[in-house]
Amino acid sequence: METTQIRDRLRTEVGQLRDPETGRSLQTNDQLGAIEVDHTKARITVRLSSHSRPISDAVKARVEEAARVAVPELTDVEVVIEPLERPPVPLGQLGLPVKSVIAVGSGKGGVGKSTVAAALAISLADSGARVGLMDADVYGPSLPHLLGISGRPEVVNGKIQPIYFEQIPVMSMGFLVEPDQAVIWRGPMLHGSITQFLRDTYWGALDYLIIDMPPGTGDVALTLSQLLPLTGAVVVCTPQQVALLDAIKAVSMFRKTKIPMLGIVENMSGFVCPQCNKQYDIFGRGGAREKAEELGVPFLGELPINIALREQSDAGQLAAAARDPVNAAALRRIVFALVEQVAQQAAAKPHGPTLPVL
Repeated sequence: METTQIRDRLRTEVGQLRDPETGRSLQTNDQLGAIEVDHTKARITVRLSSHSRPISDAVKARVEEAARVAVPELTDVEVVIEPLERPPVPLGQLGLPVKSVIAVGSGKGGVGKSTVAAALAISLADSGARVGLMDADVYGPSLPHLLGISGRPEVVNGKIQPIYFEQIPVMSMGFLVEPDQAVIWRGPMLHGSITQFLRDTYWGALDYLIIDMPPGTGDVALTLSQLLPLTGAVVVCTPQQVALLDAIKAVSMFRKTKIPMLGIVENMSGFVCPQCNKQYDIFGRGGAREKAEELGVPFLGELPINIALREQSDAGQLAAAARDPVNAAALRRIVFALVEQVAQQAAAKPHGPTLPVL
């Protein structure tokens, strides 16, 4: 087969693959770059935005597979990922400059929902995505403490300036009230604060906005569903039966408010003794996976019980614990599964510009 024919076949076959962000084909979005062929070797360049960075290795594997299907004679296929600048299209009636908004909720308190929300934001950011973190748990804001950040947000040119954790903008009621003061509000005031956090905060251009929801099945989910189209929700639970029963209610709440379910995360899943390396399933294990299958909801993964995670979170050093090799590996698996779910949604309903905005 001639070089030109090989190149044309590769461009046709690989070009049909979907961009994880928009769900459109790589060829349609002009994301398929140079294709170099040298006898039985090929080098293919694909452009991906930072929104897709967490699953770029999977995209490379799919491109290589498509290339080998198109031209079985190839002995070596190199896939190069180049960065693509694609600003977000303003989202919803608030015009939020965010590509994907993900709510992290739970059926009850005490299951590590805020810890998981913050850890997911850190892991996404570490993978190269642009991430913001919003604390919608107005009555019990814990993100400032977990991340070890404080300060009073200022208003500049009519926009609230968030407090930053590294490169992640964070907004929380915890920045606005004293640690020992309670927030005593009725529903309309709660709705107003959530609206203001979303609409008036200077988030900058984001790939993902992670929203830490209040525990239980209150009206914040309804408020969010009315304000903007959420990409979906993640429910955090622990393995024991009582937590799973509440997780079912959380899944039901998101479904009733028309917020797509991206998946379930099982937290505190097993404990590995640092002395004997033996695993103890203190709260049981695998219950969330079984319940997810029962409910027809994706299971995103497990986070083990980790003493260092608890100690460092209490000390405001959650990031250090999230980057511990064992925890980081578990979080990367969960983030990968989460972004894959977002990509599947995009493939089912392609959206966004047909060409990248440079």
